Amino acid sequence: MNEKTFKLLMLSAMYENGGNTTHRFLDGHPELFVYPFESQPGTKYVQDKFTTMFPVKYRWPVFPESLSPEEMFYAIIDEEAKIRARTPYVSKFRNADFEMNDEERKEIFIKYIEDIGDKSRATAMEAFFRATFDAWKNYNRTGDEKVWVGYSPIIGVDGEALINDLKGNGYVLHVMRNPFSCYAETRKRPVPLSLDHYINAWVNNQYYANYLSKKFPDHFFFVRYEDIIENPKLVLGNVLKKIGLETNESLKNPSWNGEPLKEVYPWGTVRIPTKEVNIDTARELTKEQIEEIYLRTELYLQKFDYMGIYDQIK
Repeated sequence: MNEKTFKLLMLSAMYENGGNTTHRFLDGHPELFVYPFESQPGTKYVQDKFTTMFPVKYRWPVFPESLSPEEMFYAIIDEEAKIRARTPYVSKFRNADFEMNDEERKEIFIKYIEDIGDKSRATAMEAFFRATFDAWKNYNRTGDEKVWVGYSPIIGVDGEALINDLKGNGYVLHVMRNPFSCYAETRKRPVPLSLDHYINAWVNNQYYANYLSKKFPDHFFFVRYEDIIENPKLVLGNVLKKIGLETNESLKNPSWNGEPLKEVYPWGTVRIPTKEVNIDTARELTKEQIEEIYLRTELYLQKFDYMGIYDQIK
């Protein structure tokens, strides 16, 4: 595993905050290995203050020492990739041209763990991401890749553990979207979260992102979705420069495995990432919902320059 130093950039965003959109904007960059779907590294062994708020699949994993390398692989939930690889016809990504045998990926993962002789969480995550791209047969490589990119919603709350585990080679890019548009977006799900649950989780995400971006300014980056869709090349290019990469024209458009996407769906609920659609989505809320969200998020609206959006829709 020493051919290229393992550097991991994990994208974080509360649900419907633009994480999938950001993931797709980064996809075609020649210096990035970009995970094909949400890379959900959590395990059922995660137990802490956030367990009742966030699904464990989105968390930084926990592995009991007793697990074998094979058991560690199966413990990683990674729902979207495993479903697409093992039962493609029930996957929402069944039309994506994706050639990967998950059993082969497992064997590669095990070999990495055994060769390094270490079952630490950092080694497990390195083996997981490396094995994925080794097993992904039709991945469009450039040969210039230097950083692996994953996306797991809300993983920013675990940013300190990730950064400490990877000892200088771990980074988090957290994306924040105004709470009106993202709550309106999440209401379109078959079983949406209540306003109380959703906004409470949204606030926790922004609290930790704000705190960790100040504690680890060289490793934890905090950007607004609204700024990304306004100028993705500039905003995302500035983040990549901080981890030693170049900006690139590919950052202007969303893609999957280097192929342009007309809309981000089904990678995320945001189909067309534009300023106009973002505001129109916020206007789908009732006046009562808008005022309740305002009361719960006022400090964040003021701090992160979202009062203008509130004034447009109230």
